[in-house]
Amino acid sequence: DPHMSPAAAAYQVGRVARSRGLSESAVRQLVVQHTEGRTFGILGEPRVHVLALNLALDDLKKSP
Repeated sequence: DPHMSPAAAAYQVGRVARSRGLSESAVRQLVVQHTEGRTFGILGEPRVHVLALNLALDDLKKSP
C-alpha cells in the first residue's frame, strides 16, 4: 500500500527523524506536505503518500 494515515505517519515522526538525522519539525513538515485529501473532497480518508514522502526525506538529507 503506497499510503498510510496521517495519524500513523505522525506516530513515526520521532523515529524517522532520529534514524535519518533530521529534526522532528522538518519531518513533520514533510508529512503535512505529502498528505493528500479525500478523493473529490468526499471519498475515502486523508492519506500520506509514503513513496513521495520517502523521496522528499532522501532529498532533504542530501541538501546541505
